[in-house]
Amino acid sequence: MTTHLALLRGINVSGHNMIKMEALKTALENIGFQNVVTYIQSGNVFVDTDEENAPAVGFKIKQEIFKAFGHEVPIVVIGKTDLENCFKNNAFLKEKDFDIKKLYVAFVSTTLKSDSINDLKMSQVKPDEAHIDESRIYIKYAVGAGKTRFDQKYIEKKLNVTATIRNWNTVTQLLKMYGER
Repeated sequence: MTTHLALLRGINVSGHNMIKMEALKTALENIGFQNVVTYIQSGNVFVDTDEENAPAVGFKIKQEIFKAFGHEVPIVVIGKTDLENCFKNNAFLKEKDFDIKKLYVAFVSTTLKSDSINDLKMSQVKPDEAHIDESRIYIKYAVGAGKTRFDQKYIEKKLNVTATIRNWNTVTQLLKMYGER
């Protein structure tokens, strides 16, 4: 049995793509996922399955969400190692006096090349900063996530990937929850 974490993008935001977490949990259990646990309304879902292939798990979840709720929802599925690597490889955590409220991680659907940072054209979103590590982009917002052009849409357009962003507190909580499973 493998535990996967599905990160759903764009649900329960400003009245769009509304899905109650209890209904999502039931729908996923009905198609064979076990130990389904959700965290906050923004779409963080742990599932256990015999399927080891993360993209296959994401596709199955995406299909069920469309069938049950009628929403086309982009999904990035990650493992515990992905979250652990967030803590090991986030250079912003090594800075003196960093503000945790301005740290975010964009999880993307494919492994990025080290030179993908050039494709992001960070000069267009200064003073925000970013570092790339495999399928994660560590972000430090200068002002805040609500006042920047450097969002998931920007990342998806520049890198031609599916992306979903989580704040650092959520990443910390999700790793804790993985450890409790």
